[in-house]
Amino acid sequence: MAQVPRTGKGAAPVDFAGTWVSPVMEDYRWRMVTPLKGDAASIPYKEDARKTIDAWDPAKDEAAGLQCKAYGAPALMRIPGRVRISWQDENTLKIESDQGRQTRLLHFGSGEPRAAAAVAVKGSWQGYSVARWEAAQGPTAAGLALGTSARWNTRSESLEVITTNLRDGYLRRNGVPYSDKTKLTEYFDRWTNPEGQEWFTVTTIVEDPVYLERPFVTTTDFRREPDDSKFSPSACAAR
Repeated sequence: MAQVPRTGKGAAPVDFAGTWVSPVMEDYRWRMVTPLKGDAASIPYKEDARKTIDAWDPAKDEAAGLQCKAYGAPALMRIPGRVRISWQDENTLKIESDQGRQTRLLHFGSGEPRAAAAVAVKGSWQGYSVARWEAAQGPTAAGLALGTSARWNTRSESLEVITTNLRDGYLRRNGVPYSDKTKLTEYFDRWTNPEGQEWFTVTTIVEDPVYLERPFVTTTDFRREPDDSKFSPSACAAR
């Protein structure tokens, strides 16, 4: 008798459902305030991108209704605030961000329905995200040894998410760009600290053949909130 394939939810080795907050423990100058115009420090941009970086004009973005250019998937998890994670259905994990009122859908499974859905969202801020559970041991496709560090109670599985079909946007709110050719790879790892607090760390790898010389890699930590009371959605801001 053939086995029925397990759903994304049914195969989940760890639970990400809940509301999480991102304490800012590094990169304060780029995350807590809008950086100065032209500040692209630590981002491996190509020299050809400098003209675009220096041309950033928030008033122009506002006039064009593009206030959300810094809230696309490649930058969203770095914005200080809260995310609410839940299962929309058995094969779709939903991430709602209170900053910018953005919603990401992470799709498990394969086949024609998923391919058709990817075409339908082409050119959106959050793009189309394909997710799978994987053992986070050894080097990844990006050449990073993820999930092998000695963290407290770290599980041996990661959630891998690959996002494409993105609309061009900003890696930072001061106009450092990424193009619609960008590929975003993320690894979500759950862990618990000695005080019993639940956390997850997302390793974000942005690859863009247009504006970046090499992958732009960041890690961001999120701590589980006791409830949903502090989740406070706010609109995108261009400044």
